[in-house]
Amino acid sequence: MVTPPVTILQMSDLHFGRDADLAQVAGLEALAREVRPTVVAIAGDLTQRARHGEFQRALLFVQAMREVAPTLVVPGNHDVQWWTTPFDLVGAGPKYEKYRRYFGEDLTPKLVVDGAVLCGALTSYGVVAGSMTYNPNDMAVKGHLPASETERVAARFQAESPDLLRVMVMHQNLLRGEISERMGLAHWRRAWRQVMATGVDLVLCGHDHQEGAGALPNGAVVATSGTHTSRTRGGRPSACNLITADAETITVEHRVWDVAAGRFTTGAAQAFARPRLATTESARDW
Repeated sequence: MVTPPVTILQMSDLHFGRDADLAQVAGLEALAREVRPTVVAIAGDLTQRARHGEFQRALLFVQAMREVAPTLVVPGNHDVQWWTTPFDLVGAGPKYEKYRRYFGEDLTPKLVVDGAVLCGALTSYGVVAGSMTYNPNDMAVKGHLPASETERVAARFQAESPDLLRVMVMHQNLLRGEISERMGLAHWRRAWRQVMATGVDLVLCGHDHQEGAGALPNGAVVATSGTHTSRTRGGRPSACNLITADAETITVEHRVWDVAAGRFTTGAAQAFARPRLATTESARDW
């Protein structure tokens, strides 16, 4: 029996509020209806300032996506009210209160669909020790990936069939941005080792406001989606990703916003060999 390919419509950084491009939002809804993906993944930053009205509009968008396909959502740094509890002085709960009100208690959901298992990983913590760097501009922007997150993801992967495509969804970019030349995570080398040790095949992220695709040293594919605002890197058009995975390959195709046409058009694509499951030993060797 031939298993049909898994298709993932990946997007992030919608930033409902001041900067949201509502024409693009309508375009994303139209694109989802057109391509009918197996699953939709939204990799954080649904809002600009974590305000109730922004979350309410984001929820309407997510509901529209869920009418088309199962949809997994994780929070980004703009969805976190870090100023209510800097350094978690009164616990971590208050900073995620609004996000949880609209998208549920689970900040790291798991979704199993035909051919794939998707697991959220929390990388957006606001102003906490683990996300701090020597650059003050990184404060509340960069995230980090605790070992407890990747250990939980690994356990969730292991609970499912090894034949499934293993997908991790996080907000901050795991690879260096081409234009920004910035990593989204503090302690990114450690994060790479942890991610590779989970046995992941594909990592979906956003945050950098520029689309991209690449691979970790063990072959795990990383796809980064752009933003659906005017705040793109280098003034380039906005883009989301349409990802197709079969038994042999993972193809990341950028869908680029065409302002004149009012729709997303097919852009560049990169194909990667579908990686074998990473082992703890191979991750340690890197």
